[in-house]
Amino acid sequence: MILKNTITDKTLAYALETSTLTKRDRKQLNIFERKVHRGILGPVYDNEKENWRILTNKEIYAMVTKPTITETIRLHRLRWFGHVQKMEENRIPKRVLCMNLETTRPRGRPRNRWQDEVREDGSIVGGEEWQGKVYDREEWKKLLRTARNHRILHMPME
Repeated sequence: MILKNTITDKTLAYALETSTLTKRDRKQLNIFERKVHRGILGPVYDNEKENWRILTNKEIYAMVTKPTITETIRLHRLRWFGHVQKMEENRIPKRVLCMNLETTRPRGRPRNRWQDEVREDGSIVGGEEWQGKVYDREEWKKLLRTARNHRILHMPME
């Protein structure tokens, strides 16, 4: 379990914190994570039926108390947003974040942008005034720590 947390979670979270995740992407990540957990935890013996069986999704979520990979990615995304927001205005990441492109979006349902996902996650974690808490370092760290510990961004079975 330690190896999974160290290698897989950190690599995926780092690689995906600056990209958007579609519903399909989140579902695939959760499937992959449950598959890894099933491999680590192994089968369980069912005394009623007197045979071995694999763990159900609910049993896996009950046994594993750490945040899922999608929760970790969402928390890392918020952490990165807070980091960029506190930067000086002339820094490149801050300019790119605040940049407004003069292009039109294609017809149909618009794809989620990175800022849309950050805005959604921020409102879930911190309510209406979440953006004001970004500039107070201790308040922001407390907000993210609370979200991680209480699993506010947890969406099982997605």
